Amino acid sequence: MSTPPLPYSLSPQSDEFIPRYRAGAVSRMVRMPVATLRIWERRFHLTPPTPALSSHRLYSAADVKRIALLKQLTDMGHAISTIAALGIGELRQVAATHVSTVAGSDQSLSPRPAPWRVVVVGDGLAHRLQRPSVARRLGRSLHMGGPFESLKQAVETLAGEAIDALLVQVSGLHEGSLAELQAAANALGARQIGVLYSFSAELVCKAYSVADVALLHEPQTDLALADWLHGLGVDLAKEQTSGSATSPVAAEPMGATSKVPPRRYDDAALAEFAGLSTTISCECPHHVVDLLMRLSHFEAYSATCAQLSPAEAALHAYLQHTAGSARHMFETALERLAVHEGLMRTT
Repeated sequence: MSTPPLPYSLSPQSDEFIPRYRAGAVSRMVRMPVATLRIWERRFHLTPPTPALSSHRLYSAADVKRIALLKQLTDMGHAISTIAALGIGELRQVAATHVSTVAGSDQSLSPRPAPWRVVVVGDGLAHRLQRPSVARRLGRSLHMGGPFESLKQAVETLAGEAIDALLVQVSGLHEGSLAELQAAANALGARQIGVLYSFSAELVCKAYSVADVALLHEPQTDLALADWLHGLGVDLAKEQTSGSATSPVAAEPMGATSKVPPRRYDDAALAEFAGLSTTISCECPHHVVDLLMRLSHFEAYSATCAQLSPAEAALHAYLQHTAGSARHMFETALERLAVHEGLMRTT
């Protein structure tokens, strides 16, 4: 009787494929009973035959990763008989498709936001706005005017047009340039101003922030740029629906001037990720998910407190901002873990 062909290829030269883990250790790493692991072995031949010199079946790091993916997919509802023959790359693709579908299900049911109309000063910024990685993260289409070489050129070309935001990229911020920037925004009818800059004094940054100019210090990744832009768009939508920006809660919360991006993942998507088996034995992915849920809920709770307690609105707005900032950082950490586990691709 011939041995069935292996569903994946091995590279003997790689340390990743050296057998070294017993079944008990593997069962603890992937959190499944040893009996189930042995049944899978007998029925689906998940790993190479045990070497003749060893009395115990040993598993390599590559075997553990593959078994962990099989375990998480069966937990999602996939039948082991339908996926046992898939290679590790195919298994990762199935897992990534499942998670991204759950994460995007709520968004697919909601109406698409209206295009965001922006005027751009700076060729470099305009080029980055057209990158697919930025567009996907932004979640809405851009109608871009420009790029223009200067504020003067932008005003002369588009004055009187209906514009949502003026986006400018400069090498440095100067206090004397603030008035020119505000005048250009008024001439263009822009409701918001965003500036990417490389150098500035702290007092100058404070002056721009007090004037409601959103700042982003360069250099930044496309992910950070898209999150910053997304925050600007969300703030504009809130302003337009509320009809007023004069409520006490909207005031600058105790020195925090940066805009906090909205949640990237709802509770359903986080719960889905928490249910996945991982190859990280310390269970950090599950701890990060737990922290994310707690921070997101506290962020929402602080916003409610700010509305119910006007006398302490500034304090609760500060707590909401702090929780949101921490939540945003842990979302980035979760995505890094997802990339490490093969559930998300870098762009």
